[in-house]
Amino acid sequence: MTEAIRAAVFEELATTGYARLSIEAVARRAGVGKTAVYRRWRSKLPMVIEVVSELVSSGILLPDTGSLHEDLRLMIQVVYRLLRHPLAAQIVPDLLAEAARNPEIAGTLALALRESQRESSAALVRRAVARGELPASTDPDLALDLIAGPLYWHLLVTREPVTKDYLERLARSITAALGAS
Repeated sequence: MTEAIRAAVFEELATTGYARLSIEAVARRAGVGKTAVYRRWRSKLPMVIEVVSELVSSGILLPDTGSLHEDLRLMIQVVYRLLRHPLAAQIVPDLLAEAARNPEIAGTLALALRESQRESSAALVRRAVARGELPASTDPDLALDLIAGPLYWHLLVTREPVTKDYLERLARSITAALGAS
């Protein structure tokens, strides 16, 4: 039943947005009584924060491909697929807009998004440093910004098409920007 409720939260967020989301609509979509939802969460804010945080806290753990460029290509492809998902394309911009009005959402969302992906970029940088491809002073947070920023911009802001060529050029550009040797 909890999975049905979680799925319903995402579907309602994508359909109506945070501002119009209601516990009753989530319960209806999940096929449960609203008391089942209220037993887990006292209101829509903790419900949305918990459900979204759980999803993004899984992070992106990627295998070591043997080179910085290939690690970057793989991470870019994974982030691209995640952001291109129809629910993410609707939910992420809406929650970020809501975060501008609600400090609790802002703090929780920033923490969940940043912290969940920080380990992935840190592992990528550690491996590249160990292989001698990057200097030890390389900032993993900057690497994450360089990966996620352009993809977010293209997919969710400008909504321009993202081609395989663009993804490859992005990987080469990030490799160069990080100062790979």
